[in-house]
Amino acid sequence: MNSLRTIPSVNAILNTPPLLDLQDEYGHDFCLEAVRIILAEIREEVSKGKALPDEAQLINRISNYLKTESAPSLEPLINASGVVLHTNLGRAPLSQSAIEAISMIGLNYSNLEYDLEKGKRGKRDIHAADLLIKLTGAEAALVVNNNAGAVMLALAALANRKKVCISRSQLVEIGGGFRIPEVMRLSGAKLVEIGTTNRTHLSDYQTAIEDGSKLVLLAHQSNFKIVGFTGEPSLSEITELAAQYEIPVMHDLGSGALIDPAVFGLESELTVQKAIADGVDLACFSGDKLLGGPQAGIIVGKAHLLDKIRKHPFYRALRADKLCLAALSATLLEYLKGSAIQNIPVLNMLNRKEADLKAKAESWQKELQAGEVIPGESMIGGGSLPSQSLPTWLLAFKPKSAKKFNQRLRSFESPIISRIEDNLVLVDPRTIQTAQEEVLLSQLKTALSEEL
Repeated sequence: MNSLRTIPSVNAILNTPPLLDLQDEYGHDFCLEAVRIILAEIREEVSKGKALPDEAQLINRISNYLKTESAPSLEPLINASGVVLHTNLGRAPLSQSAIEAISMIGLNYSNLEYDLEKGKRGKRDIHAADLLIKLTGAEAALVVNNNAGAVMLALAALANRKKVCISRSQLVEIGGGFRIPEVMRLSGAKLVEIGTTNRTHLSDYQTAIEDGSKLVLLAHQSNFKIVGFTGEPSLSEITELAAQYEIPVMHDLGSGALIDPAVFGLESELTVQKAIADGVDLACFSGDKLLGGPQAGIIVGKAHLLDKIRKHPFYRALRADKLCLAALSATLLEYLKGSAIQNIPVLNMLNRKEADLKAKAESWQKELQAGEVIPGESMIGGGSLPSQSLPTWLLAFKPKSAKKFNQRLRSFESPIISRIEDNLVLVDPRTIQTAQEEVLLSQLKTALSEEL
């Protein structure tokens, strides 16, 4: 009881020089909350027989509380996993030009919805549209907040209460519970399944169209692959058939590659440009996957269809903000200038050569005087290019406990996300950016020294 009486009051603590300094940094109200919470903890501890902390210990606890509670929950980290488009780690890191565009637009007012020439209200959907039209060959383009929103918006605008046919092999579910059938139901479209899981024929599409389907939907199998006894008509065959009946073909391309992944030694992928050239009336794709930009849903295609989509009430709920449009425009400009592979991090990572990755891993091993350089595979990730990988070289460590070592790597100020295979902790240089190397090695040294 006597110890409880000696606990200083809230006001007494707030008026000490250290707390006055903390109030300058964190504000009075936040510090008041911290003092009350820490004092309540101390009272409970003292009542259970623990010693009363001295003033320095008390101030330190209050300071730590303030630091912890004010730290952002979203923080940068080092992706050493080798998964290039890691959904849990934010997918595509942005290019320097995209970051500069965000900074410039974020710091200032902008002509987001203002026509500078006419001096009156303009339209936000023009931003990035011209670049998308130039790059894809489409007649028009529209940007919303993500690809799931793009698909739902397009279906709601074009196929509400109408039949939409899609092959059973394309009724996909991707991460986060995004299911094509559910999106179609929410949009108001009536799902018509055609073909079988492994084989769909052109006649299946024709039967569905003649039975009243008003739109053909194609969906990229973004996170799985069907192999074996399979078959489906070509994209050009489907678009030619639909054109005969004057109904649109909409393709959910998922990742939305503007550069064929075959350039990087991967399997060839239908690019947005090729889809448009093959007669697709609408193509939807993500901005933050193989495109390498910010999270966005992009719709390109025929102008008269985009006009209908733009006028739908859902568009206002799903439209992209100024920072997304700024970053996306800067990303697309890299493609137009021919500098995408060099300057867009995702493409640069995919383009890294085996010999360079091996040399990098060996240089790290030499500096750390630990680990073993072994061959491995880097995954593409992000629901892009299912089952495909690129050869890489890994720096492998065999600690006493791989799980605990991995946990230690995640606890650093710049968390390191590695992966574990066969009780080895693996660090893949493919997904580590040059600016992060010094911090990576410093933290690895610390973790390894604790193993001794």
